[in-house]
Amino acid sequence: GNTFLNREVFNAGSKFSEKNLLEYSIVLTGLTLNLTDIMGVGVTGVIFILLQMALTITAAYLIGKKLGFGKKFTMLMCAGNAVCGSSAIATVAPVVKAESKDKGISITIVNVTGTFMMILLPLIAGLLYNHETLQTAGLIGGTLQSIGQVIASAKMVSTEVVDMATIFKIIRIIFLVLVALVFSRLNTNEGEKLFSKQTGEHGKVKAGVPWFIIGFFLLSIITSIGFLPQVVGATAKTISGQFEIIALAAIGMRVKFRDLVKEGPKSMLFGGLVGVCQIIFAVGLIFLLLRPSVG
Repeated sequence: GNTFLNREVFNAGSKFSEKNLLEYSIVLTGLTLNLTDIMGVGVTGVIFILLQMALTITAAYLIGKKLGFGKKFTMLMCAGNAVCGSSAIATVAPVVKAESKDKGISITIVNVTGTFMMILLPLIAGLLYNHETLQTAGLIGGTLQSIGQVIASAKMVSTEVVDMATIFKIIRIIFLVLVALVFSRLNTNEGEKLFSKQTGEHGKVKAGVPWFIIGFFLLSIITSIGFLPQVVGATAKTISGQFEIIALAAIGMRVKFRDLVKEGPKSMLFGGLVGVCQIIFAVGLIFLLLRPSVG
């Protein structure tokens, strides 16, 4: 995107891939999820995810403010790290009226941070939990940014960890709707308080549930009923993965080196600090909520 492909003629295709294919990918993910699987992590698992997300959003906002980033970019980083990476950023971007440049850079930083954490977390889980399934799955599924990173990281441990870490991750995705609704009520105008009432055209902001989240749940319900053959879910997973690859490639084409050079070093520091906070929060919450019962 910074070479001979940096032309206006390619914008239509890259915009379509960046937005639409990513949404189609999320919808198809619903065909791979049985809603009853969520019960496998228990009530404490859901509480763990809620607290982990809340702490991550709070830390990301404070770090972004301290480093001097604008509210809209900071909110994208909050959502991307706390929920589900690129998909969360794509959902929250129109809600906070973020610019395309901020969207591209935040997606890049979040994915780069997640790639490092993807390799690091299994090592930490081995040292702290001896790769015990629940704790390891909570650390990986409750921290990493994208589903792909969660699965890749968990596969370094065991199949059991992959299954449970995916459930933790899916719970985070489900709460994406809640995050989007909360963010729609925040004042992202620079120089105004975050929790103050929005004025002008921003005063009537409404955050409807994104269509692809509705589609995700509908397909999840259909899958949970058990009418569909297993091959449907496997096919949906393959197609969803390919759509995500194309979408991320399109996003990459739209990220310009001049923007990364200008914002990159400080943005990477932003991502790194948030990642460290996520790990610290997860380890602490796992100790409090997901310790194996004695006897």
